[in-house]
Amino acid sequence: MQITIQINILPSSYEARIIEDTLKGYVSMVNDIVSDFVALDKLVPKTSAHISKDIPSALKAQAIQDARSVFKKYAKDLKAANRFNEKNPSKKQKTIRVPVLKKPVAIWNNQNYSVEEDSISFPLWINGKVKKTSIKAFITDRHRALLQNKLGTLRISKKRGKFIAQIAVDVPCESQNGSSVMGIDLGLKIPAVAVTDSDKVKFFGNGRENKYKKRMARTKRKALGKAKKLKALRKLDDKEQRWMKDKDHKVSREIVNFAKQNNVKVIRMEELSGIRQTARTSRKNAKNLHTWSFYRLAKFIEYKANLSGIDVVYVNPKYTSQTCPVCGEKNHANDRKYKCPCGFKIHRDILGAMNIITAPVMGANGLLA
Repeated sequence: MQITIQINILPSSYEARIIEDTLKGYVSMVNDIVSDFVALDKLVPKTSAHISKDIPSALKAQAIQDARSVFKKYAKDLKAANRFNEKNPSKKQKTIRVPVLKKPVAIWNNQNYSVEEDSISFPLWINGKVKKTSIKAFITDRHRALLQNKLGTLRISKKRGKFIAQIAVDVPCESQNGSSVMGIDLGLKIPAVAVTDSDKVKFFGNGRENKYKKRMARTKRKALGKAKKLKALRKLDDKEQRWMKDKDHKVSREIVNFAKQNNVKVIRMEELSGIRQTARTSRKNAKNLHTWSFYRLAKFIEYKANLSGIDVVYVNPKYTSQTCPVCGEKNHANDRKYKCPCGFKIHRDILGAMNIITAPVMGANGLLA
């Protein structure tokens, strides 16, 4: 399985200027090549010899690959739009714009960079020639352990004044010999509830703590916004996101550990498209609902589960919190309590996780498989 690790690089002011010029040049190069393909309305052979920019040839070759990928997607979307327009002349016609990359970024393949104890080396254009340059980096012990595996591409970008190196790493997956299935219901008051097919139940996360942190951050943001302290506002946003991301990492790790303890082979979760329209919430929780990263938590669970040899599938969540597993009747819960006229009663989120175990699986196109 391939994962991406993120490392902060710490160039000197001189190195930072060169790297920034390289990122801008790379993006400009990709856009120019895409424009050439669009003008000719087809892919044509290109090599680094066709590109005159002062950028290492390794980057030129990678830019050509990226431009080909961008053009292929554009051509596919354009073809689909033309088919739609021909079949539906009376409807509003679809138009497809030529993709233009804007954010500075550059990509080196795994043959053109190396990672040392506290630095990353990659070729840059310096004083009229290519030089492999070692840039200081903040590499943790966890990074070093992961970097022992097969490395993929190196992607460098700039975010809020800082340079970030993202390295793709092929990590071997564990072997999991379990046979159980586990359903997970995601929510606000309780971030996650897991139920196995052997009726083991566990609640994960602290929704009250999460909402308190978000409420305090909103109050501070409002005050800083009125005072027009934009720098402090950005720092606060970063701090809140780091805190929430850390919580999602911890919750996802606890969930996967619980799955391993109970010999789970398959984790089933609700398909997240439209979750904000269908999620059960009160008026006071509405603000949290639209800033809550259900997707991030689900993806953390998915990649940690896959590393542990556990499969993850997504199911149709329709009526999972309303259907009685005993008689099949649909009933609305009263706050956190679900009670069916047949006598069955249970916590609402446990019911959702139970029904997710047997809900129909969603296909890759979002339709029922």
